[in-house]
Amino acid sequence: MAAASWYHRDISRVVAEELLAKAGRDGCFLVRDSESVSGAYALCLLFQRHVHTYRILPDDEGLLSVQTIQGIQAKCFRTLPDLIGAYQQPNNGLVTPLLYPVHRARQAADEDSDGGLPQGKEMFPKMPTCPRSPASDFMGFMAEYLNHHLQLDLEALRHGHPQLRHLSTALVTACRALHRQIDFTLAGLETLARVFDPPASPHSPAREQVSPSRATTAPNLELLLNKISTVNHLLSSLEKKVLKSLQETVSRHNLALPSVAAAPPLTAKPLAVQSFEVKVGKLQRAALTVDVESGTVAITKKGSGSPEETIPQDKILQLIKYQSVQSKVRLVYDREPQRSLSRDFVFPNARKREAFCQLLQLMKIQHSNLDEPDLISVYVGTWNMGSTPPPRSLASWLTSRGLGHTQDETTACIPHDIYVIGTQENSLGDREWVEFLRASLKTLMAIDYRVVALQCLWSIKIVVLVKPEHERRISHVHTSSVKTGIANTLGNKGAVGVSFLFNGTSFGFINCHLASGSEKTHRRNQNYSDILRSLVLGDKQLSAFDLTLRFTHLFWFGDLNYRLDMDVQDILAHVTKKEFETLLAVDQLNLEREKNKVFLRFSEGDISFPPTYRYERGSRDSYMWQKFKPTGVRINVPSWCDRILWKSHPETHLVCNSYGCTNDIVTSDHSPVFATFEVGVTSQFVPKKAPGPDPEPLACIEWESIEGIVKTASRSKCYIEFHSYCLEEAQRSGENTSQSCDIPGFLKLGWSAKNLPVLHPILPDLEYLGDQHLLLSIKGVESCESYGECCIAMKSMIGSMAQQFETFLFHRGEETGSMRGWMKVRVPKDRRSTRERLYEWISFEEEDAEPAADAPTCPKPPLQRLRYLSQALPLHEPQPWGDAEPSPAMLCRSRPRSLPEAAAGYTNPAYFVFEGVP
Repeated sequence: MAAASWYHRDISRVVAEELLAKAGRDGCFLVRDSESVSGAYALCLLFQRHVHTYRILPDDEGLLSVQTIQGIQAKCFRTLPDLIGAYQQPNNGLVTPLLYPVHRARQAADEDSDGGLPQGKEMFPKMPTCPRSPASDFMGFMAEYLNHHLQLDLEALRHGHPQLRHLSTALVTACRALHRQIDFTLAGLETLARVFDPPASPHSPAREQVSPSRATTAPNLELLLNKISTVNHLLSSLEKKVLKSLQETVSRHNLALPSVAAAPPLTAKPLAVQSFEVKVGKLQRAALTVDVESGTVAITKKGSGSPEETIPQDKILQLIKYQSVQSKVRLVYDREPQRSLSRDFVFPNARKREAFCQLLQLMKIQHSNLDEPDLISVYVGTWNMGSTPPPRSLASWLTSRGLGHTQDETTACIPHDIYVIGTQENSLGDREWVEFLRASLKTLMAIDYRVVALQCLWSIKIVVLVKPEHERRISHVHTSSVKTGIANTLGNKGAVGVSFLFNGTSFGFINCHLASGSEKTHRRNQNYSDILRSLVLGDKQLSAFDLTLRFTHLFWFGDLNYRLDMDVQDILAHVTKKEFETLLAVDQLNLEREKNKVFLRFSEGDISFPPTYRYERGSRDSYMWQKFKPTGVRINVPSWCDRILWKSHPETHLVCNSYGCTNDIVTSDHSPVFATFEVGVTSQFVPKKAPGPDPEPLACIEWESIEGIVKTASRSKCYIEFHSYCLEEAQRSGENTSQSCDIPGFLKLGWSAKNLPVLHPILPDLEYLGDQHLLLSIKGVESCESYGECCIAMKSMIGSMAQQFETFLFHRGEETGSMRGWMKVRVPKDRRSTRERLYEWISFEEEDAEPAADAPTCPKPPLQRLRYLSQALPLHEPQPWGDAEPSPAMLCRSRPRSLPEAAAGYTNPAYFVFEGVP
């Protein structure tokens, strides 16, 4: 028998509870895969409006049993259906017998066929009246091309028409697509065979008996499978021959794929001295000259031949960016002992101001004499290449030039520390593509970048490149991929990911290609969930945590394929007028994020560039929004399909310096998209104080109380699990001391100090602890499954007084509740020294009254801390330095730029339970 309909495979706990709540009858049940134990199951049973979850565990012999219930002897079963059948009888230890199975919904067939195929080809076209073999269709196409079109193609290439070479690429792609179609057919037939001949494994929720009629059919299926396997093998051989023939043809006629010019000798390009015209005061004009190599900033009044003042980089104390005036900056510097001066400068535009700030930041980095960096720059690019070779030059893409928030020409060619390139529908070979990227960067930057990782899934690729000096700082590299194409078995859609540590900072990068079509929003959301659940990246010890919480910084990008919900003519009119805000209001990704369906708590740069899809190939003048297919005309409205988003741990430093698209790369119907980031990183901490003969004083993390709200229909007792790189091992609390469920569907939990562990970090130094984070997970005592996870920054919790924290809970991409509490991190008095990070000398401030000419100007401290829950909560300013006096530089710090603004309100009832709001 096929898998029982009450078996829902790997659905989440939240989805299971929603299905049971919808069924609404005592005794309703379903079975899903366990989230806490591999190879086990979770039996979910509804009784008196609450969901009871029982674990079904296999023993060493593969026999299944429900986790022991007090006073009831465990019974063992060979198959899951046998177990379910037995527990449909009363008096078996469950709160109620299993009465009404909740059936698994049938998934609609995915008709997604865009991506990875040549224009006009269908992966599963409608069969003609007289069916023909796919192999015969393919061989006919091959013969037609080789006999009639190949010579014309070669002649055209000799006469300078390189775009006709795409016919050769289309040929290879068609061969591969047919090969994949056979793969899919084979997989489908194998699945069909299992229906008639189910496995004997006791873990399978399928019965052992097979009817005689089905038994008779099995040999026929086996014969068919053998034939399909033979065809598959022949096609593999044919594909290799086609590829080899094409390569020989290319070599014979000297028709190499796009290549970059030979790279010059690898000598580091010195940064030219850059000059900026500025206004000083209301009328006076001057020039600011930045010499990164010598480490100076010179101020020269207009009309003057020599600088009025030259400021060495070590005398610059602070750079303040005004938020209300995007082109204005304040420079605070030492002029003489015990006296500092601040001066305001207004640039022609915001882009020039950002270029000036980046050059000063680079100057500080180069002259810092630090053994390990505090700050690095990260480039992220995504491009759907449309199954065509790239142009000879990718300079505009790799230097962030084009449309939108782009780099100024004075900083565009400053090399980044890390380049992460994601592509979709990339028809080039893996090695060929990597070398092409490295050669392009070598030409542009005169740096031979090293390959950290390459991960591919069919035509979806991600490449990570780093500067040679950073290669030793990269460790714990992991790669993974997930298929989300038809039935989650085809790789024409899916994701590839890479994760690694840069010294002490964890990074994750995910490049994806989601389902296409304006009407496929739900399918795209499901693709996102599948990727989130199945991608295996990061520290294995954190595998139980939501993927988005496992990394200090996570970047998610690719052809997300979300469209605009508006008539195509209206879209074109708004694009012409550059009325992007109107279009972004109907952008499917924005709408789904507002509903908390996808990308919870992710950030995205401001979009100030036109939709990147679907252009007419060969130009960027017009959109080709009609797509003619054998089944009819398909409308592809211009949309921002290609996106770059990110999510960071709280109180970390990440600034997006550019987000835009190119306007001169026209080989695909998508424009390449880029984003650049300034990212704070941590190093392996070395204590400045050598250990003495006496016992070392310990830092400690103490909890006064924790309250949690979880979205669940369960009444299970819970505990909290604590993870952190600063702890020797994971710790756990006792069971919750209070519990209530006043609001249906939500469970309120509380822990007092006596049930919460005192945690001792491995190092007691403030400088070390200020960079650390705690990951917390609320888990059920019976099921050991997570009800939600969160991340808490320790920086704001350091001090002698308890500080309040508030945050959301996440699980498998869903928002599952909220948590708040009081905690403090005690640091020994002799371990409270710290230093200013290279990114901390730049801050933000609103426009204010002009300062005295000889007085240092410090940004106003924030009026209130970040608040995640109700706006009515009492707030207490953190005192991160305990009994130690903060330095004057620290007093001048503004709110970290990476922190989101406090929200105005929420619609989820869980966020108000703390305040008693119904």
